[in-house]
Amino acid sequence: MASLSDLVNLDLSDQTNKIIAEYIWIGGSGMDLRSKARTLLSPVDDPSKLPKWNYDGSSTGQAPGEDSEVILHPQAIFKDPFRRGNNILVMCDSYTPAGEPIPTNKRYSAAKIFSHPDVAAEVPWYGIEQEYTLLKKDVQWPLGWPTGGFPGPQGPYYCGTGADKAFGRDIVNAHYKACLYAGINISGINGEVMPGQWEFQVGPAIGISAGDELWVARYILERITEIAGVVVSFDPKPIPGDWNGAGAHANYSTLSMRNEEGLEVIKKAIEKLSLKHKEHIAAYGEGNERRLTGKHETADIHNFSWGVANRGASVRVGRETEKDGKGYFEDRRPASNMDPYVVTSMIAETTILWNP
Repeated sequence: MASLSDLVNLDLSDQTNKIIAEYIWIGGSGMDLRSKARTLLSPVDDPSKLPKWNYDGSSTGQAPGEDSEVILHPQAIFKDPFRRGNNILVMCDSYTPAGEPIPTNKRYSAAKIFSHPDVAAEVPWYGIEQEYTLLKKDVQWPLGWPTGGFPGPQGPYYCGTGADKAFGRDIVNAHYKACLYAGINISGINGEVMPGQWEFQVGPAIGISAGDELWVARYILERITEIAGVVVSFDPKPIPGDWNGAGAHANYSTLSMRNEEGLEVIKKAIEKLSLKHKEHIAAYGEGNERRLTGKHETADIHNFSWGVANRGASVRVGRETEKDGKGYFEDRRPASNMDPYVVTSMIAETTILWNP
């Protein structure tokens, strides 16, 4: 008699050419990932060859009950680390039946910016540092913390090892390998300053693919924590007080920044960002004011600043970039719950297309 585990891991490739495609989209809150599966007659590796699909938008806060059909447009394909074989994960965005992007479809506007000839010519690279916190499911308290109590102060936990310093490493390592399997350009992981908090990095990724890859990496993390019976939180300040918050620092460069004299291009881009500080802050995640206090390696939310190797600045330029006279910079303002479609396209629009 087959066990449940045997059936879950059943390899279909010897019996049928049919595959399972898991369609993924973003719900009405802007952070709730949704998905459902369908059978396809054969393997597919081009999103334009996938069928459009629909879902009940009234159940996701994206359409009224009397006109609830929302249409999914497949945009990017990844290998499915859960079902494996030729099965796939499909990142989608959402439209009305008439073909108009719904208000919560942030990918549509981002894709328009990244397809602009001036932006495309600059080949914008992104590396996003996604911080998150693992919580115990029943009490919504960080993993490894005494229930209702607090661990020792921050210090030994950052990149720490040992049962009293690192909590949830199996989940983190499972996520790392699953993302590599899926084809996501995940470039690393590390334990963060607050115990129970971790980080993974996606990139370098070009243009719209940075948003696609980060969203699917978040989806895979949600699925793995579901299996582990743990909750993942992207709240920018999950524990108030003398604890680090969670961000999603955006490392960024353009072709001009990577070429000779690129540091001067970087300085001009940072000047543009300073002039649009309020607009960027408004789009960089909910609850970010609880994180950007000027403490715990953050800049004050009200004041733009930049510096070389300064983790207390809004924007940090690395020592290597300063030495080489070219490279990239890091926007440290985005919160952990930011929408990568919004943040990446906004940085490109401000630094490449906007002329003050």
